Amino acid sequence: MKNKLIARLFEEMADLLEIKEVQWKPRAYRVAAQTLESMSEDISELARQDKLMDLPGIGEHMADKIKEFLKTGKIKELEDLRKKTPIKVEELRGVEGIGPKTIKKLYQKLKVKSLHDLEMAARKGLIQKVEGLGKKTQDNILDAIGFRKSSGDRVLYAHALSVADEVMAHLSQHADIDEISVAGSLRRAKSTIGDVDILVASKRSSAVMEALSGFKDVKKVLAKGDTKSSVMLDNKMQVDVRVLPKEQWGAALLYFTGSKMHNIALRKIAIEKGLKLNEYGLFRTDRVVAQKTESDIYKSLGLSYIPPEIREDTGEIQAAQKGKIPPLIQVKDLKGDFHMHTTASDGTASIEQMARSAKAFGLSYCVITDHTGQLQIAGGLRGKDLMDHIKKIRRVAEKTKGFTILAGAEANITEQGELDIDTAALNRLDLTIGSVHSGFKNTKEKMTKRICTALEHPRMHILGHPTGRLINRRPSYEFDVEKVFAQAKRTGTALELDAQPYRFDLPTSLLRKAKENDLTISISSDAHAPDQIRYLEYGVAHARRAWLEPKDTLNVRSAKEILSWAKKKQGP
Repeated sequence: MKNKLIARLFEEMADLLEIKEVQWKPRAYRVAAQTLESMSEDISELARQDKLMDLPGIGEHMADKIKEFLKTGKIKELEDLRKKTPIKVEELRGVEGIGPKTIKKLYQKLKVKSLHDLEMAARKGLIQKVEGLGKKTQDNILDAIGFRKSSGDRVLYAHALSVADEVMAHLSQHADIDEISVAGSLRRAKSTIGDVDILVASKRSSAVMEALSGFKDVKKVLAKGDTKSSVMLDNKMQVDVRVLPKEQWGAALLYFTGSKMHNIALRKIAIEKGLKLNEYGLFRTDRVVAQKTESDIYKSLGLSYIPPEIREDTGEIQAAQKGKIPPLIQVKDLKGDFHMHTTASDGTASIEQMARSAKAFGLSYCVITDHTGQLQIAGGLRGKDLMDHIKKIRRVAEKTKGFTILAGAEANITEQGELDIDTAALNRLDLTIGSVHSGFKNTKEKMTKRICTALEHPRMHILGHPTGRLINRRPSYEFDVEKVFAQAKRTGTALELDAQPYRFDLPTSLLRKAKENDLTISISSDAHAPDQIRYLEYGVAHARRAWLEPKDTLNVRSAKEILSWAKKKQGP
C-alpha cells in the first residue's frame, strides 16, 4: 500500500510542477510513479536494502524523496508546492479530459480549486466563457462528473487484491491460521470491489482479531467481535475478517463468495433434494452431509465444481448439472504477451528489461508495441524514429537467447479509420495493434464505421482496448457491437482483453459475446513497466469470468504460430 500511496503523491507532484510549467521534472515523477504503482515488492523493504535505485526511473533524487516519506510520512517539496498552488489536483485529475493545463487555466480565470468548484463553475456556464475551452468542454466536464458520481467509491480489482494480500500476509504471521482466503466479489474477480472480505479458519479467533487490529495501515477499528471484525485502512478501504472452525471451511467459503443469485440457486437445488444449505454446511435435518470443501458440497448437490469467477447465475448451474463446465483458461496456459511499451514511447524500461520480465513471468515470447504517430502525448514514434526502433528490437532479439522478441506497434485508428503508420514501417512489423485514442464523443455510426474500416486493413491484427473505457472515470464510446464483431470475424482480426486494472477492456459481457461469436481474444498486459507483466494474471481472472478457454485466446499459440497467423491475414 505504501507503493501506491507514494506513486499517487509523485503523480500529484508531477501535476503541480506541470501547472507551474516546469519543463522536465513532471515526466520524471510520472515515470517513477508508474514504476511504484506496478511493483509487487514492498518499497519499504527495498529502501531498507538500499536498492531503490535499481528500479526503472528511480534515480538518487527520487530515492531521497521515497526515503523521506518512509521516514517522516511527508515529502517537503510536495508540501511546499501545495502551499504555493492550493489546488486539489488529484480530485480534478479524476475527471476525464481535465489535465494540468486546463486545471491551471480554470484556477487562474475562475479560482477553481476542487471538484465542487469545477462542478459549480460548469453548472453556472462559466467554463464556456474561458478562452480556449468553450461549451463543448463544459458539457464534457459535466458528463464526466456525472459518470464519476454514478460509479461510486468502488475500488479497482487489482488494488483491492493487493490490499487483501498484504492483510492476509500480516494475519498469517501473527495468528494461528489453518486456512485463509479472500471471498465475495474479490474472489469472483469483479472489475471493481466494495469492501475486502477475508475468511480465516482458526481455533484462536481472538488472536486473528488482535492481529487485524494491529495491522500497520489500520486507521480505525469499525467493529471488533469474537468471530468478525471490520477495520478502515489509511486508503479508506474497509476490510472485513470472519473466523470460523476448519470443519466449516468449504461451506463458509462457498456462502461468502457468492454471488447472491448463485447461492439462491444452490439453496433451491438443496431444498429439492430434501437438504438445507447455509454458511455452516449442507445438512439433512441435523446431519452434516458436506461442509469441509466446496467440491464436496457441489458434488452432494449433483453438480461438478464451479470456479468462483463464473458464480453469477448466468448458466453455470445448468452447465454443472450436465458436467459441462469448460476448462477455463489459466495463467500457466499463456505463452506470449502482445502489448507492452518501452522508453521509446511512454514506458519506463528498455526492450531488454521488458523482455527479461516477460521471460521471468514464464512466457516464451513477447511483442514490443510502442505508440506511433499522432499520439505525441505518449511519445508516439513516426518516420525514421519508428524505423530505427524496429531495427533496435531486431538487434535485441538476435542477442536474446531462449526467448523470442517480436516487433510490433500500437497504432492509432484515425477519424477516417486509417492506421497512423506509413506503409514502409507497417511492412517491417510482425504484428500491429490498432487502437482508438481520440474522438471518444464520435456518434455511434461514425465510430462504428471508423473501427470497421480499420479492421479491413490487412496489417491490423488486434483491435486494442476495444471500448475505450476507463473504469470509474470514462464510459465506453458508442459503437455497433454486432457490426464490429461481425467485421472482426470476417477479417480474422483478434479483439484485445487489455488487462490494465483501470481498463479490463473488453468488459465481461462483451467478452462472453465475443466467445459466443467464435472470435479470438488477445489477453494483453499493456505493460508500461517490467512488473506490469503480472497484469496478465488479472487478465486471466477477467477472462475466466467470461468463460474463456485456452482455445479462445491467441496467448496459447507459439511465436511461430503467431507469425503464421499474422501473415495469413495479410494475404499473399
